[in-house]
Amino acid sequence: MPRVTNGLSARAIETLQRAGRHSDGGGLYLFISEGGRRRWIFRYTRQGRTVEMGLGAAGKRGVSLAIARQLAANARAALAQQVDPLEAKRAATRASVAMPTFGEVADGYIELMRPSWRNAKHAWQWGQTLVSFAGPIRGLPVNEVETGAVLSVLKPIWEKKSETAQRLRGRIERILDHAKARGLRSGENPARWRGHLDQFLPKRQRLTRGHLPALPYDEVPAFGSKLRGRDATTARLLEFTILTAVRSGEARSTKWREINLEKAVWTVPAERMKGGREHRVPLSPRAIEIIDGMRGIGTGDYVFPASRGDRPMSNMAMLALLKRMGRSDITVHGFRSAFRDWAAETTEFPHEVCEMALAHAIANKVEAAYRRGDLFEKRRELMDAWMRYVTDNCVALSVDGSQEKR
Repeated sequence: MPRVTNGLSARAIETLQRAGRHSDGGGLYLFISEGGRRRWIFRYTRQGRTVEMGLGAAGKRGVSLAIARQLAANARAALAQQVDPLEAKRAATRASVAMPTFGEVADGYIELMRPSWRNAKHAWQWGQTLVSFAGPIRGLPVNEVETGAVLSVLKPIWEKKSETAQRLRGRIERILDHAKARGLRSGENPARWRGHLDQFLPKRQRLTRGHLPALPYDEVPAFGSKLRGRDATTARLLEFTILTAVRSGEARSTKWREINLEKAVWTVPAERMKGGREHRVPLSPRAIEIIDGMRGIGTGDYVFPASRGDRPMSNMAMLALLKRMGRSDITVHGFRSAFRDWAAETTEFPHEVCEMALAHAIANKVEAAYRRGDLFEKRRELMDAWMRYVTDNCVALSVDGSQEKR
């Protein structure tokens, strides 16, 4: 029986460059090809000949070191029982040919549920988490996904990415419930939390939401002045987001076809709004200047495109800009709070006008039922006033890129 030494580390798996076999002990090897591809193999001797059994790809999206060691331990246990692990693996593969994998069932479930979900982003998030974090179990036959496999994808992110991990657990649970309903599984759901996984994982600390860190409204004009001094698409996007008081995701995905410069209106479609309703945004003169200045920057659909490809800018781009400006203590969403505080404390605009500017739902159901309009012209006055406040006595960029005194 090969001696187990645990000679490799998670870091070594990522940094080793020399091609060939690298021993972890106990017959487990990390094999690196001349082209740099990494995979796990288990070497053993059976009836006088050396056999190599593949255990899967290695690396961030492959089989982890811990799982590879467990698979090697299983193979050694089989050998101790005079069972050839490679033959056992092949027999199991033949037996599960007709059984769909967890990944196949997951993809099918997403397509099945897609029409009932509010927007395309929700389906994208499901697919993204199940590919990025559940990779090690996607290839397993769905009826073979057990507690150990579920824990193998949850444990690495349970504390580092606690909210993502909790969502991933819930999604795995729903997919396995779906598989059971289709007759592909039986027994208890190994992703169930209460009375099961709560015995293996620490309880996630409940987040204290409170208010997102925001810049006090009386500091916004000075911040805006510094922002306009930056010649970057991200800076223009952040300024546009502040002036329109929209959510960052709505601003990032602004498309040219949504903009009517003649009427100074930006119409955000319902599928991109948190409330699921179309939202008309009155564009102030400075907001129009920003949009005009973006002409020719990108050749695709988006007003504020990413540096590569026809896609919106990343949701981290504006946060990174705030960090470079020395303001990692605030959030982009916090500028909505600054706008709301400014409107409440320094203006006489009615409460409902301010709330509609933020696309907030009307809390009073009776009032909501009778209010048919969106107070658009009053909101235009409000947003123009906000622009004058933000840009007052500041140096702004004109359409042609030169500086002019406000």
